[in-house]
Amino acid sequence: MNWTKAERYRSLRDVSALEMEVLRAKTAASPWRFGYHIQPPTGLLNDPNGFAYYDGEYHLFYQWFPLGPVHGLKHWYHVSSKNLVHWTDRGVALVPETKEDSHGAYSGSGFVVNDTLHVMYTGNHRTDDWTRHASQIIGVLRDGMIERRNVAIPDIPVGYTEHFRDPKVWEEDGSYYAIVGAQRTDETGCVVLYRSTDLNDWTFLGEVKTELEQFGYMWECPDVFELNGRHVLIFSPQGIEPEGHRYHNIYQSGYVTGTLDLETLVFTHESFEELDFGFDFYAPQTTEHDGRRILVGWMGLPEIEYPTDRYGWAHALTLPRELSLEDGVLKQRPVLEMEQLRQGQFVNESGAHIDVVSPERYELKMLTSGEDFELELLKTEDESLVIRYEKDTHELTIDRTNAGEPFATEFGTTRTKVIEVTSLHLYVDSSSVECFVNDGDAVATLRVFPSGGEKRVRYVGDGASLVGWKFE
Repeated sequence: MNWTKAERYRSLRDVSALEMEVLRAKTAASPWRFGYHIQPPTGLLNDPNGFAYYDGEYHLFYQWFPLGPVHGLKHWYHVSSKNLVHWTDRGVALVPETKEDSHGAYSGSGFVVNDTLHVMYTGNHRTDDWTRHASQIIGVLRDGMIERRNVAIPDIPVGYTEHFRDPKVWEEDGSYYAIVGAQRTDETGCVVLYRSTDLNDWTFLGEVKTELEQFGYMWECPDVFELNGRHVLIFSPQGIEPEGHRYHNIYQSGYVTGTLDLETLVFTHESFEELDFGFDFYAPQTTEHDGRRILVGWMGLPEIEYPTDRYGWAHALTLPRELSLEDGVLKQRPVLEMEQLRQGQFVNESGAHIDVVSPERYELKMLTSGEDFELELLKTEDESLVIRYEKDTHELTIDRTNAGEPFATEFGTTRTKVIEVTSLHLYVDSSSVECFVNDGDAVATLRVFPSGGEKRVRYVGDGASLVGWKFE
């Protein structure tokens, strides 16, 4: 379907109950709806937003266009959880209704002040000649809806384009800081920093100085925090060319670690590393609670057509991951609370050849001897997702060439990570796989769209142990 501007920029306020019911029925007919991931009720989900712990719950919002699988007028949808596993649907929380966000409530972050959940997000406005204008808006959550409080940053500083968005706010030493993704006027990407003492007046401090001067044309969804006495800057650069086994998605997400000086704005850092070597991961956001730093990402990518599109919906969020910085590596582990979904084992075997029927949704742990192996998931007579390891080259490859309905094949059907593999920890849902390698040293997230029918897990190698649990 070719969507017109008028169709893309319809507000939920203008949609009848009957039209939404038709959309919900179309979405429900999809064979690939998730069992335990956050997914949209209809339409398109993208960036996680406003992730914060407030009033005894984790609150998480996401970008949402309710009327179809396209990037139209962005609303914010709201879910919450006490345990990061079972999520309560809170419904739409932000409908763009002002001049500043007339063409979308874009991404932003959540933070708690005076026992109230605040958010700062980017308002996207288009003039009659379709010129873009971005402003940064603060709102507060009241009675399930985000009410606008003030336009905190109304304009773009000199030297940057209107691609200026996705503020992440944190408090430090009595001041509030906001890091914003930006594009310089020479069309290169960077991040900039603001400071405020009252959330009303924000001072532009300047650009964060990194060693990545020419690194893509836009940096989206920045996030900065401390782990183990080091700063971590996460961002999603656009316009990075493939390099060996790296950077093969349409857009990338990654991080640098080091030291950020808030006075000089100099970030002394190590090399940029990808957060996820899979096919479908972008725009992650973190929050902190009780000493834990938790990350959630968008399980999808912009400008890609997915098989669910024909059912009127697209995308999901990843499982929550707990972050730690160990020996310079940002490790990502599925939160331990995920064990609450286990409903009994479907496999507990060791050997050189293992072949078992698998449920539709499950968790699987594999310990390997470090020799060559091939692990097939979602296996039928004609299809399987293949994970293979070659000891001589230390190459772990995920191959979805024949893992169901193909899509985005112009970006390749395999992804490879050079790593000495000792274990895999996998989460399989109706149309996704998340693979944690070596207790979180690396992660690969991918969508798959298998055919119906019985599926199997098959291992061939020098010897491994497999333990798997079916999920509710």
